[in-house]
Amino acid sequence: MTGGQPVDGVLTVPQIVDQLKAEAVAEILVVSDEPEKYRGSYAVSVPVHHRDELEAIQLRLRDTAGVTVIVYDQTCATEKRRRRKRGLMVDVKRRAYINPAVCEGCGDCSVASGCVSVEPLETPLGTKRQINQNSCNKDFSCLKGFCPSFVTIEGGELRRPEGKAGARDILGDIPDPVLPSLEQPFGVVVAGIGGTGVVTIGALMGMAAHLESKGITVLDQTGLAQKGGAVMSHIQIAARPEDIHATRIAVAETATLIGCDEIVAASNDVLSRVKAGLTKAVINTALTPAAEFLSNPDWKFPKTTAEGNIQQALGDDCDYIDATSLAETVMGDSIFANPLMLGYAWQKGWVPLSYQALIRAIELNGVAVDKNIDAFEWGRVAAHDRGLLPEVESDTRAVQWVEPETLDDVVARGVALLTEYQDEGYAKRYTDAVEKVRCAEDKVAPNRGAPLSIAVARNLMKLMAYKDEYEVARLHASPVFQQQLEQQFAGKPGKDYQVHFHMAPPLISKKDANGHLIKRRFGPWMLPMFKLLAKMKFLRGSVLDVFSHTDERRQERQWINDYLAFVEEVSHSLTRERLEIAIARAEVPQNIRGFGHVKERNMVAARTRWQVLKQDYDGKA
Repeated sequence: MTGGQPVDGVLTVPQIVDQLKAEAVAEILVVSDEPEKYRGSYAVSVPVHHRDELEAIQLRLRDTAGVTVIVYDQTCATEKRRRRKRGLMVDVKRRAYINPAVCEGCGDCSVASGCVSVEPLETPLGTKRQINQNSCNKDFSCLKGFCPSFVTIEGGELRRPEGKAGARDILGDIPDPVLPSLEQPFGVVVAGIGGTGVVTIGALMGMAAHLESKGITVLDQTGLAQKGGAVMSHIQIAARPEDIHATRIAVAETATLIGCDEIVAASNDVLSRVKAGLTKAVINTALTPAAEFLSNPDWKFPKTTAEGNIQQALGDDCDYIDATSLAETVMGDSIFANPLMLGYAWQKGWVPLSYQALIRAIELNGVAVDKNIDAFEWGRVAAHDRGLLPEVESDTRAVQWVEPETLDDVVARGVALLTEYQDEGYAKRYTDAVEKVRCAEDKVAPNRGAPLSIAVARNLMKLMAYKDEYEVARLHASPVFQQQLEQQFAGKPGKDYQVHFHMAPPLISKKDANGHLIKRRFGPWMLPMFKLLAKMKFLRGSVLDVFSHTDERRQERQWINDYLAFVEEVSHSLTRERLEIAIARAEVPQNIRGFGHVKERNMVAARTRWQVLKQDYDGKA
């Protein structure tokens, strides 16, 4: 796992093992994502384990006397994706997909995988998860997250939006820009995230300068992460090589900033190198999650802060464009966002290289030549007149400003959800409870937008619609989910591809060493079972409900009862002094997310806060 860098020498894993044995290592183990390949001529004389066992192996070897070695053999996931695109490795006809209606937004999939292709998805019911199919490495470690929302599409192909033809025809009437002079070295900073082609932009500019016999230096700062980490390329272009005296662009000496990622572009390292009045910039406003999202499921894209910092540093010399969404619309793949950004900067006259040299550099790169040229041309169109661009769908990966929901909006959604979840009587219990809080709040804090009532409406809806087996079955069998699959993948489910489900039914699943249920893969035959199970929701909570006896289900029902008791208490005891505490307590259930042991852990934390806030509420006069 060298991140795509070549390995010096010719040592194979068996040879490494033999050398370690000769050096008297106490214990040697091989860990791989393909343990089956260590058979026959490639066999090793030590135990071979699947990577799923890595944590248990590390814990055991930690307590083993002497020097112990784990030889971990796996091709870098980013390198796999690169090879597949170039036809050097067989592509896996399998993709992971998340049913957003089932997803609880707990983030356990991000914890299990550490993958930045698991991205936020904003919905009326909160932040869920989605998989960026364009950047997914098909590592499938996200499936280990304890959640039944994951399905795998076997044999399906992504439904690519048809690329919009005509960019070159439009460009027929667009004048070429006046390119910058090279009386002194010209500094370009390209800032973005690893795995998206930031380094490639520097390489293309380097080749173009070489073709024109100009001086060029390219310094790539990739840090420790090739995929998902901050990447910055320092590009110095001069009329002659001897005119360049440093490879790194100094403070306040950047002439052009190409910000392929808004968060990276707004970082102190990048903004320290720009100067208002000197630097011209184009920033990709696509909402790409930061690494913090892996550990913080409530992370929000800091759009206002990022753009504020950029504006403060550059003033009005900065253009913003959602290059990722535009590339998906016109090219069918977001991977072409960066060459599109290069075309934009060039058309603006911010890159001192000729059109012919840049196009030739793309040709010499030899990867998706026609598409990269088309993306470059669409960037030129965007720079010349955005009115010529097709309509671009809005980004769903981070919160955009919308009018705040009214209480009536939230209640209407709750009634619709709970009626489908159970029946009209169940929904009426919900509306009756919300109405009690609304009346109490109107008495102590009229004309304030009903924040307590809205919090109760949202959180009681969440508690009452807990995702048991009947509900998960209903959501997987829902026509809405089938439509979502058809929008994402070409063809029809069951005909052109097969949908497999990954779940851990508590009545039949085994447990791991930690006592947690182990997920299993179920085939398409589960869909008729889901439809049947969804119709049996009338059994929910009755003596005939075989799923209702687990600790998780008991706690879920107890939370509903406790919350309704809280509603009764508030309706009789709410005062203006107690209002803020009541709101905080009403919002506690929003952190009860996930399934199985993940949800149980969150319920314990929520219960502690619930009790603390109750004491605070009781203590207020």
